Amino acid sequence: MEIKDITMNEQRQSVGILGTGDFARALAKRLYFSGYDVIIGSRRPEENLLSAIDECLCNMSLVSIEECIESVSVIFLAVHAENFKDLLQEYTEHFDGKIVVDVSNRDKASDTYSNAEYLQTLIPRASVVKAFNVISAYAMENNYNTSSRQVFIAGNNDLARGAVSNIARAMNFTPVDFGSLIAARRIEKHPLLLFPGWSGPCWFTITVFIIWLLYLVFIYYIEQTVYEWEQIFVKVLNKAICMTGITVLSVTYLASSFAAIIQLYNGTKHIRFSRWLDKWLKNRKQLGLISFMLIAIHAIMSTLIMSPTYLRSWYHSTKIVIPHNMSEAYEFQNINWMTWKGEAACMTGIFSFTLLCFVCVSTLPSVTDTLNWREWRFVQSKLGHLALFLAVVHVLVMGIPGWAKTPKKVYKSITFLSSFLPWITILLKLFFSIPCVDRYITKIRKGWERKDARCKATCVRSKNHSYAIVNCSQTTGKVGDNCLCPCDVVDMTTFDKTNCVYSETKNT
Repeated sequence: MEIKDITMNEQRQSVGILGTGDFARALAKRLYFSGYDVIIGSRRPEENLLSAIDECLCNMSLVSIEECIESVSVIFLAVHAENFKDLLQEYTEHFDGKIVVDVSNRDKASDTYSNAEYLQTLIPRASVVKAFNVISAYAMENNYNTSSRQVFIAGNNDLARGAVSNIARAMNFTPVDFGSLIAARRIEKHPLLLFPGWSGPCWFTITVFIIWLLYLVFIYYIEQTVYEWEQIFVKVLNKAICMTGITVLSVTYLASSFAAIIQLYNGTKHIRFSRWLDKWLKNRKQLGLISFMLIAIHAIMSTLIMSPTYLRSWYHSTKIVIPHNMSEAYEFQNINWMTWKGEAACMTGIFSFTLLCFVCVSTLPSVTDTLNWREWRFVQSKLGHLALFLAVVHVLVMGIPGWAKTPKKVYKSITFLSSFLPWITILLKLFFSIPCVDRYITKIRKGWERKDARCKATCVRSKNHSYAIVNCSQTTGKVGDNCLCPCDVVDMTTFDKTNCVYSETKNT
C-alpha cells in the first residue's frame, strides 16, 4: 500500500514546446507517452484547439508563449528559423538559465553558421542544444518504424546536453553527443544529404558498365555480326551487366588486399593510407550492394532467356531425319536436356548468388547487431570470397569450351577478360591467407612495427618558405637519432629535456 502511494504521488517532469505544427504535435505526443507533462506555447492559444486536431493532445496544456517559458526549464523550439526573431524577441529576458532545444532544419547547407548558433545569439542567457532535427514527424509518432533512432545532440553546455540526452533515452531514442554547438552545422547538413558515399561507387559502376558494353558492341556488331540489333536489349545487355557485376564484386574485396600490401611495405599500421585507398575502403559496402544488385538483375534476365534458342550450347540436340518420297530428305533438331556445361553453370551461379544474399542480409543494421565480430567477419570475408570464387567458376565453365576451340583468340573472350581481375583478387586473398603471411600482418595490425633505417615521416613545407630558429638553453640529456629531410637547413635533433624558445622568421 505504501508503494502505491509513492507511485501515485510521483510527479512527472514538465517540458515545453513552442509551436503547434505537425512536428510539434508529434513531439508532444511522444513526450507525453514517455512520461512527461507537456505544455505547448502558442501566440494565439485561444484560437487553437489541439484536441480537435488530435484526441491524444487533450491532456496537454495550451498556453501563451510567456507562460510556457516561465513554467518549464526545458523548452523545445519547433518553429522555422525564419520565425525565431519574431517569436522570441519579446521574451529574451525570460530565457535566463533555460535549456532550449532547436529542432529546426535548413533548406540549404551552410558552413558558416547553423540555426542553433543563430538562435544562441538571440537568447544568449539560455543554453541552446541542437537535437531531434534528424527525426521525422512520422518516426516520432510511430514507435515501431524502421527508420533511424539516433538523435544527434550538440550544445556548449555539458549539463544541457546531458539533460536532452536523458529525454531522448526516455523517448526510446539513442542519443549521439556531437560536442559543442558548432557541430550543429554538421547535424543540420545530415537531413540534406542525398545518399552520401554512393556517388563514387555509382559513377565507377557506370564507367565500368559503359566500357564493357562498348566492347560487346564492337566484337558482336562491328568486328563481326554475331547477333541482331534487336537482341541488344536482353541478350547483349545481360552480358554487360554480368561482367560489370563480377568486376565490381572483385573490386570490393580487392581493397583489403591493397591495404595489406601497403601495411607490409610500411611495416606498421600507424601510417595513414592514401586518400584514394581510404575512400575505397570506406565505399566497400556500397560497391558490394551495387554488385549484388547487378548480379540479381543478371540472374533474372538469364532466367528469362534460358531456352535452347538463346543458350544452344547448354542443351543436348538430337537430329531426326524423315525420309522423303522424292529425292530429298527432311531433317530437324530436337533439343532435350542440359549438357554438363549448362548444369554446372546453373549450379555455380545459384550457389554464388545464394551466398551473396547471405552477405548482403548481414549488412542490415538489425542483423548486424545480432552478430559478434567473428561471425560478421566470417560472413563478410570468408563467404564473400567464396561467392566471388564460385562466380569466377561460373564464368570459366561458360568460357573454357570456347577457349579450347579457338585458343589464339582467348585474349578477346569476354569470359577471360571479365575473370582476370577476380582471379587477381582471389590469388591475393590466398597469398595473405598463408599462415606465415597472415601471422605477420596480424602482428602489424596489433601495433607491432618493423624498424627500418629509412625515415618514413614526410616533411611538409609551407608555401611561404619560412624557416624556424630554435634557441635552446640549459640542455641536458643525450642527442637522439637525426631524421633529415632533403631540404632541411639544420639538423632536426631530439633532446630528453629542453628549455626552448621558438620564433619564426619569414624569408624576404
